[in-house]
Amino acid sequence: MDATELSRWSRFAAKGGIGKCTALQDYVAEEPEDLMFMKDDEITVLMQLGDQEDVFLGYCEGVIGRFRASYVRIHGRLKKPIMTKRSSSAQSTSPS
Repeated sequence: MDATELSRWSRFAAKGGIGKCTALQDYVAEEPEDLMFMKDDEITVLMQLGDQEDVFLGYCEGVIGRFRASYVRIHGRLKKPIMTKRSSSAQSTSPS
């Protein structure tokens, strides 16, 4: 994950992501892209990863990584992610 993408995800996490969950157990990252957390840590859920129903991208203690839903208790329902496309230049119309 490059610095720009990391910054975007961090800002999204600060806004609450798509939901929150609490770790049910300690988890030590096995792969570089895994999220490490301790029991009772609060994790901000950022997105569901691909077609894997139980794997999510999350934010915990300033770190972003993937985790399995079976390791956490999700609070309520997760929001549907809204994809927006940012335009590189502002469009303005002037009356003729």
